[in-house]
Amino acid sequence: MERIYLDNAATTSLGAEVLNSMMPVMTDVFGNTSSVHSFGRDAARLVDESRDIIANSINAKSNEIYFTASGCEANTWAMIGIANANRSHGNHIITSKIEHPSIMEACKYLEKNGFSVTYLDVDQNGFIRFVDLLRAIKSSTIMISIMAANNEIGTIQNLKAIAQTAHEKGIIFHTDAVQLYGNMYLDVKDIGIDAMTMSAHKIYGPKGVGCLYVSNNIKIDTIIFGGNQERSKRGGTTNTAGIVGFAKAVEIANRDMRTNNHKVRLLSEYFISKLTENVENIVINAHIKQKLPQIISVTFIGVDGESLMTKLDLNGVAVSTGSACSTNSLTVSNVLTAIGLTNDNARSTIRFSLSKNNSYDEIDKAITIIKRCVDELRAYSSTYGIKTRKRKGDKNV
Repeated sequence: MERIYLDNAATTSLGAEVLNSMMPVMTDVFGNTSSVHSFGRDAARLVDESRDIIANSINAKSNEIYFTASGCEANTWAMIGIANANRSHGNHIITSKIEHPSIMEACKYLEKNGFSVTYLDVDQNGFIRFVDLLRAIKSSTIMISIMAANNEIGTIQNLKAIAQTAHEKGIIFHTDAVQLYGNMYLDVKDIGIDAMTMSAHKIYGPKGVGCLYVSNNIKIDTIIFGGNQERSKRGGTTNTAGIVGFAKAVEIANRDMRTNNHKVRLLSEYFISKLTENVENIVINAHIKQKLPQIISVTFIGVDGESLMTKLDLNGVAVSTGSACSTNSLTVSNVLTAIGLTNDNARSTIRFSLSKNNSYDEIDKAITIIKRCVDELRAYSSTYGIKTRKRKGDKNV
């Protein structure tokens, strides 16, 4: 059975050029970067070169880039490390209701440790309202953290406006750019970003490596102890091969960004067109333009999302019902309910996420399978009287 992968927001495949860059590091440059001998120095040099590449890609300084084991770790470190380091200036944090689980859980932790958090509502397309942001700011507000592009519906926030609002009040601005980085040029100085999270495996790099940009003007506490790595800010043996692969993935993403974005946009438009032609009673979530084209959130009215995801998998099509970091959770997606979906419709929603590696032939085959699976599940629901309600104001596509 042919398998079709439409879950690239969870992880992309490892690029061939990336793998080729990593292999010599894993076999030949195996020294510990903390070792003072030549083996360690060889590894440290590769890490320094990789740090330069990533820093240059966002117009940052090399000593503002800190490598981590994942985007989740970088988000956790940004929230807790910056909050603790700046506690003398206040204890209030602002974020949104559609953030990644790593941000939400870090905020819950901070609330248990003397901080207060305001979770901003969003509109039905997933955008924060600036009037709400302005009203939420207090004299005790020390940080605003708003995701750059949402991992479930793809909405791209107006980062520059948020940063300007934060800086006018002397507030630190952090953004989780895991989904956006590598798909759009990000200049942290021009936008006004103080801290930003990135990850390798969303841009055809290896799993197990991410990074956090923190401006030299921002204080951040250590939360992982044990060594003097990352300029004594983050303990742990350096993942040299992963970091080299990350840097190579960044180089390729920047080199091919225009071509890849054009291809993915056309694929996305084709997918949506074919889906709406062939499957009735569906709703496409989020803004049609100000979003990542590769992420397509679709509510299939009257269909259980978990059942559809499983049925598609059995037929060779890989999709998800939301964030890969909360797939095994029984709770309804906070993102989907925040944009106004009922619990029933949130449970009827599937996330399709395309990549440069997908083809029109794959899309055609996937649409045929999706239609068949949806029809079968709706027939079953009709037979046994299972109903799913629409969101107020929804229109069938």
